[in-house]
Amino acid sequence: MEHLDVLIVGAGLSGIGAAWHLQKKCPKKSYAILEGRATSGGTWDLFRYPGVRSDSDMYTLGYRFRPWKDAKAIADGPAILDYIREVASDHGIDAKIRYRHRVVGASWSTPDARWTVDVETGPDGEQKQITCGFLWMCSGYYRYEAGYLPDFPGMAQFKGRIVHPQKWTDDIDHTAKKVVVIGSGATAVTLVPAMAHDAEHVTMLQRSPTYMAMRPSKDPFALKMRRRLPLKLAYAVTRWKNVLLGMYFYQMCKRRPDRVKRLLLGGVRQMLGPDHDLSHFTPRYKPWDQRLCLVPDADFFRAIRRGKVSVVTDEIETFTETGIKLKSGAELPADLIVTATGLVLQPLGGAKLTVDGRAVEPSKTFIYKGMMYSDVPNLASVFGYTNASWTLKADLVCEYVCRLLNHMDRKGWRQCTPRNGDPTLADEPWVSFSSGYIQRALAHQPKQGSKRPWKLYQNYALDLLSLRFGALRDRAMVFSK
Repeated sequence: MEHLDVLIVGAGLSGIGAAWHLQKKCPKKSYAILEGRATSGGTWDLFRYPGVRSDSDMYTLGYRFRPWKDAKAIADGPAILDYIREVASDHGIDAKIRYRHRVVGASWSTPDARWTVDVETGPDGEQKQITCGFLWMCSGYYRYEAGYLPDFPGMAQFKGRIVHPQKWTDDIDHTAKKVVVIGSGATAVTLVPAMAHDAEHVTMLQRSPTYMAMRPSKDPFALKMRRRLPLKLAYAVTRWKNVLLGMYFYQMCKRRPDRVKRLLLGGVRQMLGPDHDLSHFTPRYKPWDQRLCLVPDADFFRAIRRGKVSVVTDEIETFTETGIKLKSGAELPADLIVTATGLVLQPLGGAKLTVDGRAVEPSKTFIYKGMMYSDVPNLASVFGYTNASWTLKADLVCEYVCRLLNHMDRKGWRQCTPRNGDPTLADEPWVSFSSGYIQRALAHQPKQGSKRPWKLYQNYALDLLSLRFGALRDRAMVFSK
């Protein structure tokens, strides 16, 4: 059976970043990347819907070690995909990717100090096993096979096409059609203005409003720094500027939510005019109780002003042959319905784990430093921030894992296991968001603890100190030979 020092699961933004760090900081380690799909890029290859783009700036969503060179800070999906694949190609990482290798399970043996990883390969799902000393899960946080779709009444009656953005294909044509987009999250706010260019009309149907924040797609400060400083220094300065501004804004949302609410709604009022009904843009919750939707260059509001987009706040009674009937009695005509109704979250990419024959239930574990599971040896999982760019946390996790591996080699340890020995540690929800996709998944996710190192602070500055410079040995991490 083939054995590798490290197995990385997933060839998306996180997996490519993990491979770069491993090659740079642990050059003697043998490794491979197992990718379940036929292509790399993860999210940025999977999603093909119109207008797909980041909802974070690329100076923080990009890798710390690879400056973002494009003029647009809020980049589209194809540009981000090119960026990820260029990093993989330039550093020889693409040669380490094994496509159509889907990890379905892994079992840890303490006597052997290794994982035996169960893999389905090829189009027929042929079974295969690979062993490794350390398992590095970079498989994202949601189910790739299908998104979340409520069982709306009467869907079978509709004569047009119904599509979930996660299943978008090239043959879907919205030109000169009436389109209804169900949802008010980041995907809907991206789709609506993009489709409005060619559609007859686009209606965003939401059950409840979402906070929207406008931002230019190009960062004037970043462009100015690039003219005056070397590329890497300009990138680092802009990255820190955006990190600090993001942290400041998040803290403002938590400490002075009413003031931030007035600020956000004032921006909407300025774009739509004094007579526009702002009830469609006034959520019932406080800013950052759910993730804010980014509106680059105010494109969503410009489409409304052109008369190409309308927003309806209501609930669905039933689908009809020609559209959607609402509980208010109104009916929305549609030729195409897009169900931007969210993701299905799943831990560890859906892989089933056992430790010495005992099944691991993620919901019964504590998450250690935001990356490892209590009582699960030699395994790390990359999960980004909910209130900032994913890659900020991913880069820190990668640095920490490499430090951990090198520390184990120096000391002759073969196993590292986070263990909770504190009887006073209280469990808390993994994420405190009120968003539907988070709430649906909480029962299946690991818990965070009430104190370090089990506490998730969602704070880049604190994590930087802890993961880049903090001690590797603490009261919770157990090393053994």
